[in-house]
Amino acid sequence: MTKPFYITTAIPYVNASPHLGHALEFVQADVLARFYRTLGHKVITLTGSDENALKNVQAAERDHITPKELVDKNSQLFLKLTKELKTHFDVFQRTTSDVHVKSCQDLWLRCQKDIYKKNYQGRYCVGCEAFYSDDELLAGECPEHPGKKLEIVGEENYFFRLSRYHDQLIEILSTDKIRIIPEKRKNEILSFLKKPLQDISISRTITRARNWGIPVPNDPSQRIYVWFDALNAYRSGVSDDVWPADIHIIGKGIVRFHAVYWPAFLISANLPLPKIIFVHGYFTVNGKKMSKTLGNVVDPLVIINRYGADCLRYYMLKEISPFDDGDFSLKRLEEIYQADLANELGNLVLRLTTLAEKDKLYLEDTQALTIDEDISQHLKSFEFNLAIESLWRKIKRLNKKLDEFSPWRKAKKEREYFLKESLIDLKEIGFNLQPFLPETANKIQKTIKGKIRKTPPLFPKSE
Repeated sequence: MTKPFYITTAIPYVNASPHLGHALEFVQADVLARFYRTLGHKVITLTGSDENALKNVQAAERDHITPKELVDKNSQLFLKLTKELKTHFDVFQRTTSDVHVKSCQDLWLRCQKDIYKKNYQGRYCVGCEAFYSDDELLAGECPEHPGKKLEIVGEENYFFRLSRYHDQLIEILSTDKIRIIPEKRKNEILSFLKKPLQDISISRTITRARNWGIPVPNDPSQRIYVWFDALNAYRSGVSDDVWPADIHIIGKGIVRFHAVYWPAFLISANLPLPKIIFVHGYFTVNGKKMSKTLGNVVDPLVIINRYGADCLRYYMLKEISPFDDGDFSLKRLEEIYQADLANELGNLVLRLTTLAEKDKLYLEDTQALTIDEDISQHLKSFEFNLAIESLWRKIKRLNKKLDEFSPWRKAKKEREYFLKESLIDLKEIGFNLQPFLPETANKIQKTIKGKIRKTPPLFPKSE
């Protein structure tokens, strides 16, 4: 039996509501899944909620509720966002689920030969759920969370012998046994690996974990470190015949956990390694880093409610570089909604279907459709923006062809062949649009078959 093509997003913390960065990752995974399905693959996609983190406990304390109440409530917000974005995930893996807990304890036991206990003191960033050495800090602060005070933590923990896998990890990454995309992220990790790896703490005392998290096997005084736990959601959510992941989609701030820690755990446990780690950048908002402190965190559900899921999907795929940070601007979103979606695509469909209905045109549904080769190559390289540009060139060409021929000025007989040919072109556009804007693509494909009917505006004027 052929192994399914397996795609994962990162497992987001649920200490707060989802933001645009989560939406971006959900959409990227969904585009790839829809694309690979058109190529004939059986595709399985997984996302979920990282529920055992200390930051979830702290958020629950601030809200005067239990950690369970917090993660139950917030995990549903993330699940809701996946649905509102029209993204389909086969698995939504909650890390408090019984199946995940058992899988993590099994992974721990598989790695037993590399686990030992010792006393330790270090600087801990709750935001990253990670210890940092002095040389990893910027001006004494966490590079991911500047301005947040690091905790000095000293306790007895279990450690994992990460140092044992230093040379093996260099070989795996430098030879692309695990391929990191883009290349600059691979180079960053290989640069990090020029220094000897230190063993890492993989448990927390029950006191500091506030009695929250997955118990260490045979030691109820300790809880499994959240990253050892959360990374394993990629395995615990699927059967053995689905693992390993073909593509992990993650943000640039968590590359080390996925490209160093995760492979080392898997090697220790004698489990297969993931194939590709695709790394995207962060969102800024109007040129500034998105943060609660600045009050510029954008709720993707608000955007969807106003402009529709396909508009937000289009913005993130077209305007945001797959490999670098990208900016969100409501003004820019409104511009491309009107120019690209309402005018170029929406008006094209409206003009053609209006004339086709008037002329009582009928289109046989015999056309064999495939994803355009140029678009296909861009998607295989994670170049979502270039794939969209390629597709939009087809839309612009068809608009130009329509304007030049001006079928509305011709008699019915004069324009029949032109309209049928243009409708076939539009049907191809609709097929190629499927991975990117599924709702819009579905409307176009339903319209362009059999007796053609005038299509209502695909992108009505926003309020």
